[in-house]
Amino acid sequence: MSNDKVFATRQMPGSTLERLSQYCDLEVWDDFMPPDYEIITEKMSDLAGLLCLLTDRIDPQLMDAGSNLKVISNMAVGFDNIDIEAATLRGIPVGNTPGVLTETTADFAFALLMAAARRIPEGRQYVQDGKWRTWHPTVLAGQDIFGATLGIIGSGRIGAAVARRAKGFKMRLLVNSLETEAEIRQLGGEKVGLDDLLAQSDYVSMHVPLTDETHHMISDRELGLMKSTAILINTARGSVLDPMALYHALRDGQILAAALDVTDPEPIPLDDPLLTLDNCLIVPHIASASVATRAKMAEMAVDNVIAGLRGERLPTCVNPEVYD
Repeated sequence: MSNDKVFATRQMPGSTLERLSQYCDLEVWDDFMPPDYEIITEKMSDLAGLLCLLTDRIDPQLMDAGSNLKVISNMAVGFDNIDIEAATLRGIPVGNTPGVLTETTADFAFALLMAAARRIPEGRQYVQDGKWRTWHPTVLAGQDIFGATLGIIGSGRIGAAVARRAKGFKMRLLVNSLETEAEIRQLGGEKVGLDDLLAQSDYVSMHVPLTDETHHMISDRELGLMKSTAILINTARGSVLDPMALYHALRDGQILAAALDVTDPEPIPLDDPLLTLDNCLIVPHIASASVATRAKMAEMAVDNVIAGLRGERLPTCVNPEVYD
């Protein structure tokens, strides 16, 4: 074991941290809630490695609090919590955990679509409230999925996996992404502009990273283009949607429903108006939360830390230019 110090900002599944402890002097934050920014900053002075989550803000000031940092590893596929440009300028490789959660997240996106379309959460509440007194033809009637039109915004790994699932439901598939028309045709879809996708889709599923360009890319104007029977699903990042615009659209019947795995802010405050709506299903960022997938994510995150400590190229590095 080396004398390199590593701080893990949370406990992780399985025995991954035990494996990491064989390579370094490891400190693990044991609380359920994340450590405050100031706590991480205090620990930076003698750290060689930082193993963090998307809930941890890793900015230039924090990086500058430590002069020995060799690696930052994020146990997530996204990395908008880390200033990648600042890390690159400082020669610090940053790792993430791509690929392994693709199918699990796609499963969940489709689960949200189906739950919202067929009003499953409302049905459960209907039973618990004692309202199920008889069968009635109009009670909790939802929307058909088979043969409907699904619009996918962003067709990276997860968007493409959702498209594959849509084929089983004989859905018409519209895609707005940077992929070519030929690539989208291979998925069985049609490449369209965002406005056309929103206007024609019965379901819209978000699969874009959070960037300056995608921040609040769906707001009042975009929601106004959607069908009044449309359902919006977001398993990407909360900030790709304008939450107040979404609230007004749902409240006023501009769109039928929404199903969100992510919110802006996150976690969502209990006084957020979206929580007052029966037609907005919100769950706590659990799209990748299968036992097997979370264990694999932890393994990948630890592999990145170990490689960084050894001075080796990270297996999954988001800023490979750091090696140039």
